[in-house]
Amino acid sequence: MSKVLENIITRRSIKKYKPDMVPKDIIEKIVEAGTYAATGMNKQSPIILAVTNKELRDKLSKMNAQVMGSNIDPFYGAPVVLVVLADKNVGTHVYDGSLVMGNLMLAAHDLGIGSCWIHRAKEMFESEEGKEILKSLGIEGEYEGIGNCVLGYADVEPPKAGPRKEGYVYFVE
Repeated sequence: MSKVLENIITRRSIKKYKPDMVPKDIIEKIVEAGTYAATGMNKQSPIILAVTNKELRDKLSKMNAQVMGSNIDPFYGAPVVLVVLADKNVGTHVYDGSLVMGNLMLAAHDLGIGSCWIHRAKEMFESEEGKEILKSLGIEGEYEGIGNCVLGYADVEPPKAGPRKEGYVYFVE
């Protein structure tokens, strides 16, 4: 089996992380993989915020928890958050950003880094607080939050894959 197919089949969402920071060169490789995701008409509508600053990471966690109606850390203790946003003016922005998220998670797995897609980025960055964060970073435009890809070293054994459901694929020949 090819390494790509093996990574697709073996990648799992990690929901408990060690506090150790992922080295910047590893984060850069993961983010680069995200930038090579397919996008509609190659418009490259997504952007990625690579957050390693603990203060901002904790602020994003709190915002996400508020959307969820909770006070737990929805990022499972992961020290890195890759926020994927995409330009709302591009018709394929949600699909484009989703493909970026997939690339980020597969690249992380390939490099021995745990990951998990955390939802609620849309609500986070539709809020005034979210808009202020983007503005403070010099990011202008109309962006929709697609997902938060948390990264870190797993502090649990990766879960085993469940069986694939019946009727998942229909061949039409």
